[in-house]
Amino acid sequence: MSPVNELGQVVGDPVEWSPRPAPQPVRLAGRYVAVEPVAVAHAQALFAATRDPASWTYRTDEPPASVAVLAARIAGWAAARDTLTFALLPTDTGRAAGVSTLCRLDPAHGSAEIGNVLFGEGLARTRAGTEVLRLFAGHLFEDLGYRRFEWKLDSGNVPSAAAARRFGFSYEGRFRNALVYKGRNRDTDWFAMTDADWARLAPAYDAWLAPANFDAEGRQRTRLADHVVGGS
Repeated sequence: MSPVNELGQVVGDPVEWSPRPAPQPVRLAGRYVAVEPVAVAHAQALFAATRDPASWTYRTDEPPASVAVLAARIAGWAAARDTLTFALLPTDTGRAAGVSTLCRLDPAHGSAEIGNVLFGEGLARTRAGTEVLRLFAGHLFEDLGYRRFEWKLDSGNVPSAAAARRFGFSYEGRFRNALVYKGRNRDTDWFAMTDADWARLAPAYDAWLAPANFDAEGRQRTRLADHVVGGS
């Protein structure tokens, strides 16, 4: 039951809280993938890994026509200060195969969003792709002490919604007519996880990512959802 104040009004639960540090362009290394600040040096590998035009449909930008175009775009991403863009490098190749951002950074309230997720060859539907989320969430909740981690997507992006649910984000609602991009409307679906969610999700990620969970051909023995306790 929610607390009631001296005026008889329902209020939120009390929280011992102080502002947290803002995320920085750090390098995070896992067993299957490394996440590091994007740099122009990643352009060649990233261009090769993300040639499929379908992976750009729900981004606000178009597929780059050349490595040089992508390199110029990366330079802009790297220079931004309100959004941190990271290159995603599977450890089996050491080459950039995708990018993602930490954006809508709100250290005063302990909230951040993962955005502009672009998984190219070697990342989509792999252990490395799942570990990307484990690294970001672990950094925000465990290292920085954040309370909330958001994922937002075009309501038509069915694969992204499925991924958000698989990764443990809960659906929170739809913001209609939220954006106009590429000449079309975007209704935005909001997903999020909280620090309390992460307390049960972190062990599930670690159990699923353990080498023993995969056979000699790399097939999973159990699903990530099989390890989540108390999930919806």
